[in-house]
Amino acid sequence: MHLNATHLAIRTALATSLLSLAWPAAAVDWGGYFRAGPGASKKDSSRACYGLGGPGLKYRLGNECDIYGEFMLSQGLKQDGVDYKAALMTNLYNPQTDTGDARVGINQMYAEGKGFDIAPQTTFWIGKRFYGRADVHIVDTFYTNLSGVGAGADIPVGSGVLGVAYFKTDVDANVSGNRLNLDYSGLPVNPDGKLRILGTFTDGNFTGGKSGFGLTLQHTQDKLLGGANNLWLQFAQGSAGLDGNFGSLTADSDAKSWRIVESLSWQLGPLGGQAQVMYQNDKVGGFKTDSTTVGGRASYAVSKNFKLLAEAGYSQKKPDGSPTQKLAKLTFGPALSTGPGFWNRPELRLYVTTAKWNQPANAAAGPGGVTGAGDGKTTGTSYGAQVEMWF
Repeated sequence: MHLNATHLAIRTALATSLLSLAWPAAAVDWGGYFRAGPGASKKDSSRACYGLGGPGLKYRLGNECDIYGEFMLSQGLKQDGVDYKAALMTNLYNPQTDTGDARVGINQMYAEGKGFDIAPQTTFWIGKRFYGRADVHIVDTFYTNLSGVGAGADIPVGSGVLGVAYFKTDVDANVSGNRLNLDYSGLPVNPDGKLRILGTFTDGNFTGGKSGFGLTLQHTQDKLLGGANNLWLQFAQGSAGLDGNFGSLTADSDAKSWRIVESLSWQLGPLGGQAQVMYQNDKVGGFKTDSTTVGGRASYAVSKNFKLLAEAGYSQKKPDGSPTQKLAKLTFGPALSTGPGFWNRPELRLYVTTAKWNQPANAAAGPGGVTGAGDGKTTGTSYGAQVEMWF
């Protein structure tokens, strides 16, 4: 680990210790997520992973070449009728297997409170945090993700909750941006179905900075096939991102994107899984790119703790005036888990992954091609082991 990462880890540990000393004695909650494991591909080449550039275009089972972990410490207390919580999350990331070059950082550090006399049912918060995230797990993509440094309030309104949040980004000393999110969730629209309405307003606070607007509608249908279905309809213009975050702060109003995502999760006896279909259209300066993908992962419980996993996905990307990039990927492997369900973790896996893509996909990925090997090949096979756990 680099010296600066070591210093950061020490400072984080000290800050956590001081936090526990400064606050009244109470239970400290610890939770998090991590994935890690060895993998290999062909001789004379490091491990390879396969995907196209863009959200939702890489299916992750047996196809993650990194090591990643995030670990949250949080402590709550109640004083004079007000509930407080402070949270600190550290993370470890390495794009390769060897942790010798790992980077340690802090991706959440915030405080929140509820029970103030001016609005007893409203939760107020300030700091750096994950916020408003909703993902499709099999592609590791948060199609809505408002996370950042900001301040906000979650206000009960009718049958749902209205989140009002302001975020600031500082690219450098002269370039910054402002973002306002209005996020109403939990609106009942049909039996077991709820609607989320998210508005995004952005502004580049510098010469040449542009404003932007985004709108997301997300419908969640619970109690469907033992799981749930999520449908996203999303639009963004100017400096707003499709996910409700910042886009390019210099993007003009003619920069427009829209996306539709359908994702189903299910559990029918021993058979569980998740699938998605996604289409995205991006237009910048009259230049258009269409991205499409379809795929899914299934798990079959042979016994309480032994499952068979399979995942298949096909993605393509068509920029104006360029050939269509295409990639197909298939993974199979056994897994040990704490239970028979699709979502039971930890999961200890073995896998074999095979993929096929075309030369336009290699060209779009840069000199190294899809795998980074730069050998011009359009097929590949990888194998390995991985643990995935959240707690």
